[in-house]
Amino acid sequence: MNKTSRRTFVKQMGMVSAATMFPFASEAKREILEEKSAPHRILSANIRVALPEDSEKGFGWESRKDICVKIIRRHHPDIICMQEVLRVQNDDMRDCFPDFMPFGFDGPDMDAYPEGYHGIAKNVILVSRKRYDFISSGNYWLSETPLIAGSLSWNTARARHCNWMRLKDKHTGKVFRILNTHLDHISQDARERQTQIILDESRQYAADFPQILTGDFNSGMTNEVHKKIKTDGWIDSYSSLHGDLETGATTHGFLTNTRKQGGHRIDFIYTKGAVKSLVSEIIKDDINGRFPSDHDFIYTDVLFPEQPEQQHQGS
Repeated sequence: MNKTSRRTFVKQMGMVSAATMFPFASEAKREILEEKSAPHRILSANIRVALPEDSEKGFGWESRKDICVKIIRRHHPDIICMQEVLRVQNDDMRDCFPDFMPFGFDGPDMDAYPEGYHGIAKNVILVSRKRYDFISSGNYWLSETPLIAGSLSWNTARARHCNWMRLKDKHTGKVFRILNTHLDHISQDARERQTQIILDESRQYAADFPQILTGDFNSGMTNEVHKKIKTDGWIDSYSSLHGDLETGATTHGFLTNTRKQGGHRIDFIYTKGAVKSLVSEIIKDDINGRFPSDHDFIYTDVLFPEQPEQQHQGS
């Protein structure tokens, strides 16, 4: 047997021996490959603020938080973007999702009132500690003075804000950005101006840098708000997969399915840059006829196509 044949033979025998001694090796490699190619599931959930009047009607936070957690867990998200989060809800969700890193409640942007609801609820983001490395995060208020916490402009009914996180996928090294917001529920002028702030701020990133925008936009898909967003290069993940037909309202009553006839989908997940949406669904789950919120939750599975990691122009 010549040297080349002997070397090949020894190498092959070594591979056979390794497979015999470590039968889990190929399985572990397969799992790593699956993790690298697995889509990222982004779930957006308006969980409704914890209100005493809801408790009096039988669907307060204490009676539905377990339902909320169970339904979110049922859909196995990698990132959870919540709107209408008060302190008690933030504490509960942190306890229920210890493997997730929270951002967007604690900090200098806090409501001046330590207890109760005074018109400011937070848009908290929870991200899987197992899957992502934290890079940076930030917050700005949707007003003429975006660096002043709780500031209001344009006759907005309540102070509104946007939280964002920049993350790195531990398995692929992909860097991307997730934004979470909640627009005004009364003033159309305020909604449009609030939207423009988000669009202007996100434009500091390169055009193909992957960004995902989630939230309760308090406006249907034909509203000027969404025309502005789409004109700026953002893609509605749901419409990109299901078409532009109106789905009906994503808000409803708590105890019975009372979605308004002719209502509008007001909860959205948008993508921009090198992001491909694979699945996008509205979650209409209940548990024994009880809903987790007065909103349907939504989720989207996305992939980030191959790209250089450093494509960011902002902070």
